[in-house]
Amino acid sequence: MAATTNTTTTPVDSVSADELTARAVHKRYEGLVIVRTKAIKGKGAWYWAHLEPMLVHNTDTGLPKAVKLRCCLCNAVFSASNPSRTASEHLKRGTCPNFNSLAKPISSVSPSPTTVATATATQSNRKRSSSVSVTATGGILFGSGSGSVSGSGCSYQATPLAIVDPSRFCGELTYSPSPGAVVTASGGSFVPQHQQHLVLSGGKEDLGALAMLEDSVKKLKSPKTSPGPTLSKSQIECAVDFLADWIYECCGSVSFSSLEHPKFRAFLNHVGLPPVSRRELAGSRLDVKYEEVKAESEARIRDAMFFQVASDGWKVKSFASGEESLVNLTANLPNGTSLYRRAVFLSGSVPSKYAEEVLWKTVTGICGNAVQQCAGIVADKFKAKALRNLENQHHWMVNLSCQFQGFNSLIKDFSKELPLFKAVTENALKLANFINNTSQVRSIFQKYQLQECGSAGLLRMPLRDHKSLNFGPVYTMIEDILNSTRALQLVLLDETYKIVSIEDPVAREVAEMIRDMGFWNDLEAVHSLVKLIKEMAQEIETERPLVGQCLPLWDDLRTKVKDWCSKFHIAEGPVEKVIERRFKKNYHPAWAAAYILDPLYLIKDMSGKYLPPFKCLTLEQEKDVDKLITRLVSREEAHIALMELMKWRTEGLDPVYAQAVQMKERDPVTGKNKIANPQSSRLVWETYLTEFKSLGKVAVRLIFLHATSCGFKCSWSLLRWVGAHGHSRVSMDRVQKLIFIAAHSKHEKRDFSSDEEKDAELFALANGCEPKSHQKYILYFSETSGFKSM
Repeated sequence: MAATTNTTTTPVDSVSADELTARAVHKRYEGLVIVRTKAIKGKGAWYWAHLEPMLVHNTDTGLPKAVKLRCCLCNAVFSASNPSRTASEHLKRGTCPNFNSLAKPISSVSPSPTTVATATATQSNRKRSSSVSVTATGGILFGSGSGSVSGSGCSYQATPLAIVDPSRFCGELTYSPSPGAVVTASGGSFVPQHQQHLVLSGGKEDLGALAMLEDSVKKLKSPKTSPGPTLSKSQIECAVDFLADWIYECCGSVSFSSLEHPKFRAFLNHVGLPPVSRRELAGSRLDVKYEEVKAESEARIRDAMFFQVASDGWKVKSFASGEESLVNLTANLPNGTSLYRRAVFLSGSVPSKYAEEVLWKTVTGICGNAVQQCAGIVADKFKAKALRNLENQHHWMVNLSCQFQGFNSLIKDFSKELPLFKAVTENALKLANFINNTSQVRSIFQKYQLQECGSAGLLRMPLRDHKSLNFGPVYTMIEDILNSTRALQLVLLDETYKIVSIEDPVAREVAEMIRDMGFWNDLEAVHSLVKLIKEMAQEIETERPLVGQCLPLWDDLRTKVKDWCSKFHIAEGPVEKVIERRFKKNYHPAWAAAYILDPLYLIKDMSGKYLPPFKCLTLEQEKDVDKLITRLVSREEAHIALMELMKWRTEGLDPVYAQAVQMKERDPVTGKNKIANPQSSRLVWETYLTEFKSLGKVAVRLIFLHATSCGFKCSWSLLRWVGAHGHSRVSMDRVQKLIFIAAHSKHEKRDFSSDEEKDAELFALANGCEPKSHQKYILYFSETSGFKSM
């Protein structure tokens, strides 16, 4: 007889949705509590010791609406949907400030105080809920589901591994190497055969490896990696644009292949960015960026009434892959903006006719048939031929030689023409060659060098054919000798050197040279003069002076050289002769004309007027001003322009406007006083001095011209690449676009330093390298008192 049971059931419709949700939430909460309780007892994942389930109630109904996980270490609250992921992201990745970021083995959870229960061992391969097999090395494998053990082959097959606290087996179980030993478990109880205890074969060191095993199992169960920061599509596109711009502007310093470096890809993934294709950056994205920059450049040139072409790089430089040179062609606009046009790659020297064709092609490429928009050209070579030919063919052009190159050439002139430079070079070579090539002397020299300078090395020497090269390597050798002055003096006092001097006449000759005060005076004199010129050249490269500043620059050089002659007791005549010869090679009548027409150089006279500095010109330079002005205007306007020039000479500029033009302010970067508004000189002629119609046309076309062609510097790595792969038309097209973008950015920022120079400066600062005063170590020898300090 069947018993009938009446149960009262509540219809589903009568239960509200909130109550159903509350029941499900509460059931989920209870499940998590049970899991955490077991884990704390040693039967679950380690992270439950730090994560605690909690109910979140609805403020209106008071019913549970969600389950959260609270971190017991920092009280942070997370979703309870995936506790494993929460533990991985919050605890293991170091997000939690109070959690040790080291890998946490399962043993970090408080072990259960209960000992391991025993179970019956079996020889049959029955299906069990979970099983354990002792490996041949004494390790143990835990599994669930079906498993089989082969006593002879020690093989084991199991379903995915379960998470077990290994600390429960340390020190309690030992392993018996019996070939038939098999251990099975059911419900978490383990019974080893012969009632022997098991230990991990590697001891406690195995706990870390076991934790890694657990992580591997979790990754296999959940192969999806935890996502990084979530970025919107627009944010990703913006970030990739910035990355591309950075690579383009580095122009070869950063390789496109570096985008595929595993570490860089890991970085992108970490910040939530997708992998970046180098083909895309060197292909379609490069093309789009180039067209964008080119369109902007063309628009600026169209807005300008005239321009100047600057050409730098005709001087060939030597690289590892051969002699490669990059000629930069730039357009200088009246408003002070410089726009890059194109690059020309050279291998070895080129004829002046070729340079002339390249320059003229650049002019027509900018303005087409309206060639009178080109006010002139400035280049670092070919002044005597290519530049002069173009100027003679087109009377409105003013073609100048680069002053940076002119000052550097002056150093080469001194090395060739001054007997002082020749004598110092020979003596320095003799000294450096003897020190470097005599092993006994080199050894004691490096000992004292290390003692005095903190480092030891050979004295750097130029190549054997140094006479055909620039003075740079010789200057480096002189600098090394001056930096080692004290060490060289101490070498002479060493007993080893005295023994060498007895047998070697060169050693005695070198010793006399080191004791000779005249040698050190000449060495310091040459070093000081070259350093003076190099510093002025560096300032020219940095400041990029205009044509009106050329005469003051050379006057400043003459003054400094005259002081140098007085300091080192050098005859002024031969030195001034070399300077004047180089001055005449670089001089252009536009120097004098721009100096007179630029309001920046007006001089206040006794009456308070600001007048052009005609008194600072020679008679020949005054004639050059008249000739140049008449050449730059039409024949009909020539006499009018000369009359306006006489008026300008006698009346000058209103004092208020003159003072406004010459107003200076301190540069926050360099600390020097600079002109507050460099464009005011030209603007005064265009807006205020409108009465000088013919002379004003000459002035505005003249005073904005640059006196240097210095500009963009390409990285050596890219030049070496061009030397090796320059035969590919497609590759060279990409290189041209890359250089155009990088140079445009450099000109926009007015930053013309190279990455190599910045790195060298950074490393020098990092090493604490500071220039030392050579004179404090210059000693002389006295027979009565030995070495004395000056």
